[in-house]
Amino acid sequence: MTMRKISPRIVTAFALTAMMFLGSFASAPAFAQKAAKGQSISKAVAKEMKAAQDALNAKQWDTALAKLQEASAKSGKTPFDQHMINEFQGFAYVRKGNYAEAARELEAGLNSGFLDSGEVPTRVKALAQLNYQTKNYAKAIEYGQRAISNGWADEDIYTLVAQAKYVTNDFKGTYKFVNDWVSGQQNRGQTPKEQSLQLMLSSCIKLDDSECTSDSLEKLVTYYPKPEYWQNLLTTLLRDRGNSERQTLNVFRLADDVDAIRGGDDYIEMAQLAMEQGLPGEAQSVLQHAMDKKLFKEQRDLEKAQRLFDSAKKQATDDRATLATQAKGAKTGDAQVRLGYAYMSYGMYPEAIAAISAGLAKGQVKNVDEANLMLGVANLKAGNKDAAKKAFAEVKTDPKMSRLASLWKLHSASS
Repeated sequence: MTMRKISPRIVTAFALTAMMFLGSFASAPAFAQKAAKGQSISKAVAKEMKAAQDALNAKQWDTALAKLQEASAKSGKTPFDQHMINEFQGFAYVRKGNYAEAARELEAGLNSGFLDSGEVPTRVKALAQLNYQTKNYAKAIEYGQRAISNGWADEDIYTLVAQAKYVTNDFKGTYKFVNDWVSGQQNRGQTPKEQSLQLMLSSCIKLDDSECTSDSLEKLVTYYPKPEYWQNLLTTLLRDRGNSERQTLNVFRLADDVDAIRGGDDYIEMAQLAMEQGLPGEAQSVLQHAMDKKLFKEQRDLEKAQRLFDSAKKQATDDRATLATQAKGAKTGDAQVRLGYAYMSYGMYPEAIAAISAGLAKGQVKNVDEANLMLGVANLKAGNKDAAKKAFAEVKTDPKMSRLASLWKLHSASS
């Protein structure tokens, strides 16, 4: 199996509106507006400011900016005058689409001390968005994190900070930020956005960190169980060179069940592993599945698959005819478990459940974790989700089998 490339959808622009940036200003700011400390425009610049306001209301942005420059050049203006000049200029620059200048003016307004406290959260979020829009990512992160730390941030701000970190190649910082954000959402019982999980995954891939890649993919299949996410997650498990043949076969079983196998070669390998473990019925079934999906494109591959299928079919016919004899001869717990696997390979799930359960009860089973895993799968196939969940919970010793049991539980929850 090969990993499919998944790229996060980086948002390159946010909705930018004058009302968002100027808080309570539904139209051009009024120069007679009182500040929190009772300040008002002084006579020194009243004429120019009134002319600027009239121009703003008429949507004459350049005229307004010219009048504001005149006001700014006046002597005798007060700090509050300068604050209102900045506010007017910020409004005009937003409407002109000059977001870099708008950010500079609105930042000055925020830092002036005259901005009403109720408008500060909106201003901080607006500055995060403006700076992101102008690719001033450091400032975007600064204001975004300020909004977050003060409890003013919505989901867009979290996304903005994550993406600003990502586009500046701070992949470690992106992963930590998004992981903390997602963990908080999980603790609150909320569903993380698919885009944020993709961003976390992409950061892990950039870091070449297989553990966090696998963890990110597991979060994706938890909330968005798409075949491509399952395929990538299970590919990471199949790449583990420490896998035994039994572990590899069990990964393939889950991959087949979630429709994550896309190549005929993988089905051939799965079938060969099943036959080596004495399960020709399973080999026949998976090869038939691959053929039905028309995965063998080349004639030589189709012929190879057909030869293996014919061999598996013949062995399965002989094997199935002796199931009754095998049942009578299964005196040990391990033999009963193996009989259960044989029943499973023919889709005989009630018989499989009975045999594996009896084997586990009798004891002396070589691989208890695999037996419980297969018991869970058999119950799931039989429609017994509660019994499957209970069996999966018993897979505790082998970390790889335990991981597979957890993934089967995820799959059962979404199926």
